Amino acid sequence: MTYPRHRVAIAAALTAAALMTGCQSDDSDSSSSAAPLSLSGLTETADGIPDNGASTCPLPYDMAEAAKAAGLNADAGPGPVQDSDEPVATAEGGERAEAGEPLAENPGVLVSCTFHIGQQSVQVHTLATREPSGIAPLAPVVSSLAALTADDLTSYVDKVGKAEVGEVVITDSGNVAAERLKLDGDGDASLLVGAGEAGTTSLNRKQLGDLTEALADQVQ
Repeated sequence: MTYPRHRVAIAAALTAAALMTGCQSDDSDSSSSAAPLSLSGLTETADGIPDNGASTCPLPYDMAEAAKAAGLNADAGPGPVQDSDEPVATAEGGERAEAGEPLAENPGVLVSCTFHIGQQSVQVHTLATREPSGIAPLAPVVSSLAALTADDLTSYVDKVGKAEVGEVVITDSGNVAAERLKLDGDGDASLLVGAGEAGTTSLNRKQLGDLTEALADQVQ
């Protein structure tokens, strides 16, 4: 798996018109009307995305609503804090997976989107695989975002892999959280949320945990 073309974000997107209705909707009931999360559905979403990504998120995440649920009053929405040439959403796995890559050996997909809360960017990675993996394919992303040592990274990935569905696991750095997701049908899925960069964030642990739970609720 490769990560160079998009900092640490790796996500996916559809066409602009479809994405505008699927990602950051003004309708407070948008998440309730979303189809149940499944490996096949997420794979279809990822496979329908341009290789160079897209400017909006294809998944029904509403960062403003999630931030509100977490007790955050800062402005929140799609896209990074500062204008960037990097895509807001990209994808890996599925039909893009090449022999030897994690998402080829354990077939699955990764859809990643970038948002912002106040003056910091927030990365939201949604991963689904055929066999249980926790967030193993996202270990390099966790390492970069949380500035973890190799031992701490191994310990964190192991904790997420053993967590129950719906359980939030936060790094010691306090700026990265993961939650195992419930899938419709077979497979294993996780949500990874990274707020800020290099182990720093303006969110406290409770706020990050509540934000992660709110985002998870929007897609399952």
